[in-house]
Amino acid sequence: MRSPRQEALAGARDIIPLVVGAIPFGIIFGTLAQGSGLSFGATLGMSAFVFAGSSQFIALGLLAAGSTLPLIVLTTVVVNLRHMLYAASLLPYVQGASQRWKAVIGFFLTDEAFAVAIRRYVQPDPSPHKHWYYLGAAGAMYSNWIFCTLLGLTVGQLIPNAAAWGLDFAMVATFIGMVAPYATTRPMVGAIAVAGLVAVLANGLPHKLGLMVAAIAGVAAGFWLETQITPKPKAKG
Repeated sequence: MRSPRQEALAGARDIIPLVVGAIPFGIIFGTLAQGSGLSFGATLGMSAFVFAGSSQFIALGLLAAGSTLPLIVLTTVVVNLRHMLYAASLLPYVQGASQRWKAVIGFFLTDEAFAVAIRRYVQPDPSPHKHWYYLGAAGAMYSNWIFCTLLGLTVGQLIPNAAAWGLDFAMVATFIGMVAPYATTRPMVGAIAVAGLVAVLANGLPHKLGLMVAAIAGVAAGFWLETQITPKPKAKG
């Protein structure tokens, strides 16, 4: 049985491919943030306390467009509704944990941390230290995100037009790699297809509203397909 230290190191090791994919994403965020009106400290603070790459980029775009605070908050909340699904999937494995562990797991819950940690949680061995695996994976991603934001704020400012280099495609490829293994059921495939199609069709909406519409459409499609597939209980009598 692994010790807590061994679990943490294994988690940090297993998330390395996703960490590599996030590097250009973090650097570009740091590079663009100050141009969108955020100070050096506010940019680092957003990465440290929000720690949600897609939401941070959306917030930057909305800030640059002069959107109101309620719209920014609403959009980022809807985009991150997927975290509720992650939390529901993790619930059976963390419900017996202390409140401190639950708070740590909740704060560090990202797409990458969930994708890596859920594979460890579902393994049948009775190890009581699986939370440390999660912490190792999430901690590695968190440290990388802060460091890359700092690089973007410093070195990134010296790179002319860094956002046009297309480095952010690394994160797109990472997300595709994370989503693809879960596209094994009709509800999952339907949710992915509908969200992607709506995102393309609604791309022209102002204030990044297309992302919010796509997220809602994808969740709704997946839920509807799930209800159609799940057999309804037969009425008694």
